[in-house]
Amino acid sequence: MNGIVIIDKPEGWTSHDVVGKLRGILREKRIGHGGTLDPMATGVLPVFVGRATRAVEFCENAVKEYVAHLRLGVITDTQDTTGNILEQREHSVTDDDLVNILPEFMGKQSQIPPMYSAVKVQGKKLYELARRGVEIERKPREITIHSLSVIGKSEGDYILRVVCSKGTYIRTLCNDIGERLGCGGCMSYLRRTGAGSYSLSDTVTLEQVQEAKENGTLESILRPVDSVFAQYPAVKISGRAVSMCLNGNSFRIGNTPDGRYRVYDEEGRFLMVGECESGTMKTVKSFFEV
Repeated sequence: MNGIVIIDKPEGWTSHDVVGKLRGILREKRIGHGGTLDPMATGVLPVFVGRATRAVEFCENAVKEYVAHLRLGVITDTQDTTGNILEQREHSVTDDDLVNILPEFMGKQSQIPPMYSAVKVQGKKLYELARRGVEIERKPREITIHSLSVIGKSEGDYILRVVCSKGTYIRTLCNDIGERLGCGGCMSYLRRTGAGSYSLSDTVTLEQVQEAKENGTLESILRPVDSVFAQYPAVKISGRAVSMCLNGNSFRIGNTPDGRYRVYDEEGRFLMVGECESGTMKTVKSFFEV
């Protein structure tokens, strides 16, 4: 079984929990996910099955989109509402105050990972240290916030839409925004609405996967591996070029602009992601069956 299933991750589950559940349902050991979600978070979690796991790295590095709730005036040890409250502050922050400082958080920047995270330092996961009351210095990580806006309010919390790079901690963003406003803040809700080329409209629940398994319709919810690369144009090759491709060799492909492509044979079989430069196509990652 090969393909990608886009799970709407339920609240309270880790991404690893979802992978474990799917291994049981699908009876497949080769399963991986395309980007960790905290247990508190819900939403788009691409899960790769069989040979499709070769594409995991591309989804992990893809741009992600989130809807998050920001609660001002509350500071917690986890930077979200699942943690212990460290401090509560009265504040008089206005809508304009928040909107006006958001541009400061746009673009490339450094972000310090929270202690309650799966980041490893000297072989230890930070959250394991945090649970023992240990706090250590963390190295900043380079991230990019592509888009950040206020899209509404919910029970006093601000609703943010965030489009960002791999490795961005949205709860840390909420914490940092609160700090910048002088009142503190934390994240009270998080839903991933997009990951690479996938959105909420592509998702299915774990219950639906189980039902499809029982009904013999699993293939209907598995997406092909080339769907990860929908942003790249497709090219078809034939003859000697196919042979060269299958042997991992570069080959000439005339009148093709430089760039990255989805490469298919004449029968429409997805062979690889390739990079074309000066009329020569080379393999970035192959996906044909050996």
